[in-house]
Amino acid sequence: MAITLGTVISALEARYDPALAEPWDAVGLVCGDRAAPVRRVLFAVDPVGVVVEEALDGGADLLVTHHPLLLTAVHGVPADDPKGRIVHRLIRGGAALFVAHTNADRAPEGGVNDALAAAVGLRDTVPLEPVAPGSRAGLGRIGRLDRAVPLAQFAAEVAAALPVTAGAVRVAGDAGRRVQTVAVCGGSGGSLIGAAAAAGADVLLTSDLRHHPASEAAERGAPALLDVAHYASEWPWLPVAAEALARDLRNDVEVAVSRRSTDPWTSSVPQAGRAL
Repeated sequence: MAITLGTVISALEARYDPALAEPWDAVGLVCGDRAAPVRRVLFAVDPVGVVVEEALDGGADLLVTHHPLLLTAVHGVPADDPKGRIVHRLIRGGAALFVAHTNADRAPEGGVNDALAAAVGLRDTVPLEPVAPGSRAGLGRIGRLDRAVPLAQFAAEVAAALPVTAGAVRVAGDAGRRVQTVAVCGGSGGSLIGAAAAAGADVLLTSDLRHHPASEAAERGAPALLDVAHYASEWPWLPVAAEALARDLRNDVEVAVSRRSTDPWTSSVPQAGRAL
């Protein structure tokens, strides 16, 4: 007997509790029939056209993404609208869409931040911003490397551990500075610079950092900053989530991870201008 979409959703929400999502977020089932059978699930960061086609071409009955499709209020999903086109394509193709966003960021284990921390070699991690004192659920993670290494070396290890993107890894800090206590936040984590500093982090790894907060962190002297592509910082969660779902459902569904890069930046141009 095939597993139903409702059963799959229950397994996902047991790991990524919707109550952990930000009030502004839009998580859960976007389209699909809870009574429909699910035999194959595809995990991806973004619900964009190429990923939807990958899901349908591969016979997926369910696409699970980290980023929401409909984050702001909508009053219609016409097929000539980019987001409406996605909804129509999924429904016509017989596939459902489910989103685990900030609830997956804050998951007590196996969430986006645990996956990022593991990918870059951190141990003994705890939430950087727990939902309650002593809780394993919370935003970001802080932990330690097995040994202190120069910032430049850690940046190179991060670059090797994450998907290749046009923006590569940007570094703010002395390349020779030794780092061991590391804070991470998948996605846009600039709001956690202060928390990382207060927790004694030598470096914060995150995405979407802006000029002024980075400049202010440099003036304070801690932490150093590594800025990577938003997509790259969240991708490590996909295989973790896929494996967990397969295990939770006793391998009664086939799971796969999208290999399509959905980083919107497609190239960069090295600068050969004059030095200041």
